[in-house]
Amino acid sequence: MAEASRTSEARRDAVFGRWVVFSPARSRRPTDLKSHAPTNPSPGDGDAPRPSCPFCLGREPECAPEIFRVPAPDTPGEAPSPWRIRVIENLFPALRRDAEPPAPEEEPADVGECAVRGFGFHDVVIETPRHDVRLWDLDAEGVRDVLLAYARRVQQLSEHRAVKYVQVFKNHGASAGASMAHSHSQMLGTPFVPPSVTSRLNCMKEVFERTGKCSLCEIQSKDSLVSETPNFLAIVPFGASYPFEMWIIPRQHGSYFHEIDQDKALDLGSLLKSMLQKLCKQLNDPPFNYMVHSAPFGIASSCLPYTHWFLQIVPQLSVIGGFEMGSGCYINPVFPEDAAKILREIDCSI
Repeated sequence: MAEASRTSEARRDAVFGRWVVFSPARSRRPTDLKSHAPTNPSPGDGDAPRPSCPFCLGREPECAPEIFRVPAPDTPGEAPSPWRIRVIENLFPALRRDAEPPAPEEEPADVGECAVRGFGFHDVVIETPRHDVRLWDLDAEGVRDVLLAYARRVQQLSEHRAVKYVQVFKNHGASAGASMAHSHSQMLGTPFVPPSVTSRLNCMKEVFERTGKCSLCEIQSKDSLVSETPNFLAIVPFGASYPFEMWIIPRQHGSYFHEIDQDKALDLGSLLKSMLQKLCKQLNDPPFNYMVHSAPFGIASSCLPYTHWFLQIVPQLSVIGGFEMGSGCYINPVFPEDAAKILREIDCSI
């Protein structure tokens, strides 16, 4: 459809159940959408530790306690590095692991007002010892190992009785919530299932009860494809809430991200690297967030057929205003089909 004749359209997606208004009149051409936010340090800035960065190699004592590390392989002709990835406690946690977990009779109620102690786990994954390296600068094996570090830590947290859900996420850029420029990601283990997770599962349950099919298994064949691998699809979803939002979806139905194996993690690492490179190249290294959407721990087996984990990438290119906050609906100036076409055509091999 020609851009001049494109009119607004409202769509509801089948995973979050959100309405999105697509309004191309609210922006210039999709190709003109670029980030103007300050970028994080990039390769070429030198690999020496930054004087004020506790995540850099050699400054480990300045960090919160380490949970585990992934050792670096020996490289002939280079000085050995003591680690490649570190998982540490967050020095300024939103929830505290030293708080008393709620007793079973104190667990959060499903309705009405409720307050419990601020127990939980807030961890940081330092993705590289080098300050000048971003996640997508790593090779596919390096990104794989970051994903496997997530999975290992989520598995550990799943064994704690009081932890109901773990949110894995990455903030890149100050306006996306990153307080440190050194490449890292985080996870929060909560003693409750967050409301957006409950809403997502309820929406997917309704679709399953009506159609007998998983929303994400079905969505793979209908939405705008950006790229694919043997195990994953990268799409711009039918009801994308944000311009150039992407989802990476496993082809094989699975409820829990932390059950990913080495081969699939390598496949996902390669695709995630490529998608982040595309965003960086097309949108001028935008601030972004990505989130791993998985199932809560201990859900009934009857829920598994409609719970399907995936990874959501959201570039921060627009401001959320009063309409979005008041209505829960989003306004997206770029149709998913247009965003997918632009992203598909970006060559990151050079």
